[in-house]
Amino acid sequence: MKIGILQNAEIINTALWLKKENILILADLHLGIEEMYTSQGIFLPRTNYEKIFRQLNETFKKTGRLKKIIVCGDLKHEFGNISEQEWKEVTNILAYLQAHADEVIIVKGDHDKIMGPIALFNKIKISDFYYNGKESIIVMHGNKLLELADKKEFSEAKTLIIGHGHPAVSLREQNKVGKYKCFLKGKFGNKVLVVLPSMCTVTEGTDVLKENLLSPFLKQDLSEFECWLVADKEYYFGKLKQIN
Repeated sequence: MKIGILQNAEIINTALWLKKENILILADLHLGIEEMYTSQGIFLPRTNYEKIFRQLNETFKKTGRLKKIIVCGDLKHEFGNISEQEWKEVTNILAYLQAHADEVIIVKGDHDKIMGPIALFNKIKISDFYYNGKESIIVMHGNKLLELADKKEFSEAKTLIIGHGHPAVSLREQNKVGKYKCFLKGKFGNKVLVVLPSMCTVTEGTDVLKENLLSPFLKQDLSEFECWLVADKEYYFGKLKQIN
């Protein structure tokens, strides 16, 4: 029996599709990351954009046209400016998202401090969070807690969906160890907490079993959190405490 991460929701690659509301949620694309590494003397092939584009193309084949696409933070990578690579790749991706949805919303991440000019160019709204009162779902990047904890929408929401954590798990098979992106589901207080993996293809992410996680929402015991591993399809792995 297939175990779904949320009622009326489906994992497609590294995105979460809220089927009833026809909303697709993406997180942590980090477009332009290669140019940042190049400026530090580290050469990376510029493949992130093309791989994300192909992944989105496969996703849209399954979803069809969407009511909303929510980018759950860190669409771009540079903190302090907009690089040439970022401007080109982000505007292209946003135009592609707009062609597949009635509305695109950018939820601001910590890497999106200077997102305004790109969003204005594409006529897209930037928000600190997205709230769906009908389904009691709030979507935020996951890097801030105190700034949003007193919001009426946050207190009313029963389900919290975040990015920022870049969750992944490492699995050992004989002498080989592979790291895989994963979705997590657990609790934050009295709310259901769902953590999306990053779409960025440069790294798999942070091993939730061994490494420190940045999000304040994940500064807790995660052993009871459930895990869906992303590979050729999603695989339900049960609770983190069961993974060796």
